[in-house]
Amino acid sequence: MHTAQEPVQAYLCRYEEILNEMIRRMSSAPLSCSISHNFIVQMIPHHAAAVQMSENLLKYSHCEPLRHIAEDIITTQTQGINDMECILPQCSCCRDPASELRCYQRRYRDITRIMFSQMRRAPREPRINTDFMREMIPHHRGAVLMSQNALSFMICPQLEPILENIITTQTSGIRQMERLLSRQCRYM
Repeated sequence: MHTAQEPVQAYLCRYEEILNEMIRRMSSAPLSCSISHNFIVQMIPHHAAAVQMSENLLKYSHCEPLRHIAEDIITTQTQGINDMECILPQCSCCRDPASELRCYQRRYRDITRIMFSQMRRAPREPRINTDFMREMIPHHRGAVLMSQNALSFMICPQLEPILENIITTQTSGIRQMERLLSRQCRYM
């Protein structure tokens, strides 16, 4: 006989696996002397984790507004991965001064340290929908801040619209999830 906690535990176990893999891949991405290259190789595993976290939610959630958000994350971030993979060879050719690389990477480390910590410490409830939003909001905030960081430097022109799209779509996603959390829906 299954308990009510089993789906929650299965969801959280998979979330932890995805989070640990994302942190490992983002932290070990092969960096170069190109801010554009570095952003792309560190953001691809970030996007991939969002897709996996959303797929994990869809296995357990019946909350239609949240399912719509998760499906949108899967669509937009899969497209974002494809777009970044396409421009990576061109963007890797852009070179940046060592001082700018250090400044970019220092800000990146500060952003990701906070994001990883917030995602690890997201409040847990026996409600998958609420857990997902409390995990995904800092994930989205991290992407917005990482994109804003990259845009403060001279980057590959093909990367700029991708960064602007990340900022727009993920800021919208944060607002949607915050509204759902504040309503304290019965199905949450």
